Amino acid sequence: MDLVGGKWKAVILYHLQDGAKRFGELHAHLRDATEAVLSRSLKQLERDGLISRQVFGSRPPLKTEYALTPFGASFLPVLAALTEWGNRAVVERGSFIGDAE
Repeated sequence: MDLVGGKWKAVILYHLQDGAKRFGELHAHLRDATEAVLSRSLKQLERDGLISRQVFGSRPPLKTEYALTPFGASFLPVLAALTEWGNRAVVERGSFIGDAE
């Protein structure tokens, strides 16, 4: 859980499963995450070997893309199972679990 725990790490991995994304693309998907939180989560995921960061260009503005590593991709079956479980819980309960509180 140290590798993928927290509010945003699994969500970031979910959005990278279809291919590399730039910071702005990820931030558009995670509107409730501040840029600082997203940046910190990306750095942690990169440090832990789940994603890679590739910088294109030699002078600003640089293009930076984030992508799953093979280790990160190995988490996708677990993520799919969690997604399926969550979706089933929403259908059975009629709302997200947090909505009832």
